[in-house]
Amino acid sequence: QVQVVESGGGLVQPGGSLTLSCAASGNIFSIYSMAWFRQAPGKQRELVAKVISGGTTTYSDSVKGRFTISRDDAKKSAYLQMNNLKPEDTAVYYCNVDGEQINSGSYFPFDYWGQGTQVTVSS
Repeated sequence: QVQVVESGGGLVQPGGSLTLSCAASGNIFSIYSMAWFRQAPGKQRELVAKVISGGTTTYSDSVKGRFTISRDDAKKSAYLQMNNLKPEDTAVYYCNVDGEQINSGSYFPFDYWGQGTQVTVSS
């Protein structure tokens, strides 16, 4: 079993900054990608940023230059540094982790989501 837990959300004024954290735990053998998605009320869940093993990153156009994703493989964690936040960044942010888990000597792929953390940008 794999668990994914996000933290770091909250209320921030426009122009402010927040850092979100995502920690994966359980019988993990390797992690291929760690990604942040967000879902605003009435909208579909969208990819915000993704980092794959080796460090290649992908960002949505709406956050390029403002958000930075990073990962710490030793801690099985990913982070999203969000700067110059705008009201339209308000959403529930979800972490997604995929890779391989080990169970009874066998390897299985996994793809898990965290429970989400609320980010509200408002004055």
